[in-house]
Amino acid sequence: MSADHLRLPPELFGGYAFDLDGTLHIGGIALPGAAETLARIRAAGRPVAFVTNNPLHTADDYADMLRGMGIEAAAADVVTATGALVSYLTATHPAARLLVVGETPLRTTLAASGFTVTDDPGATDIVVASFDRTFDYAKLNAAYRAVRLHGARLVATNPDPYCPTPDGGLPDCAAMLAAIEACTGATAEAIAGKPSRHMAAAVLDRLGTGGRTAMVGDRLATDMAMARGAGMVSVLVLTGATRPADLAASDPAERPDYVIGNLSELLPGTPAGQARRLERA
Repeated sequence: MSADHLRLPPELFGGYAFDLDGTLHIGGIALPGAAETLARIRAAGRPVAFVTNNPLHTADDYADMLRGMGIEAAAADVVTATGALVSYLTATHPAARLLVVGETPLRTTLAASGFTVTDDPGATDIVVASFDRTFDYAKLNAAYRAVRLHGARLVATNPDPYCPTPDGGLPDCAAMLAAIEACTGATAEAIAGKPSRHMAAAVLDRLGTGGRTAMVGDRLATDMAMARGAGMVSVLVLTGATRPADLAASDPAERPDYVIGNLSELLPGTPAGQARRLERA
């Protein structure tokens, strides 16, 4: 990769929030430099949070996965779109009956959080749209009837169009949400995951840093947008959804503060980071 695309961070920041898919791993396989970089950050005494829009697993699941990749992690370190959605619904619609276009972990978490999960469009207050690999016409029709015929509101877990995988990706929540919006004429009143203020607040609360916090991720429209909106330092890593051509074509006002090829280049003083800095000198 040409060094022309890169702007490497010159300092160690007060805290770090890391996206998961496309940043720390793809398909459960750790990306270059992930474990080593996280270990260096923790050794320096900086707090770390893991941030994901993927609603297919729980915080415990993600912590287990990270530990399996050699990355120290606890469930309390993981901020999920599902958690942000629960916080939003608890604050705004605490007694809502939910029709969930999503998979079992999301349904289970919402039910465990005190919400009534129903499959009856006529008994639905809110349709929750999410990343759903079992999405079909029956689910679309149920959501349509709940919103169009019975006046249910519409919310979503995350705005991602696709989820990175080793074989090229899978359609994500934005695809399911677009189908529901298209047939109902409704617009989601809230999308809880990145780059929403709900997710940003949860991340900053988790880190609790007084100094500058860096958000490290692979997507301009979610990771970098959330960082920009929350006053965090934005660090784009080119191992996932964003390619150099995408970065070059983006609005200059929306570009990240820093760009790295992989996580080995995130910290000053590391061999890979030093090599890149010399290459650019």
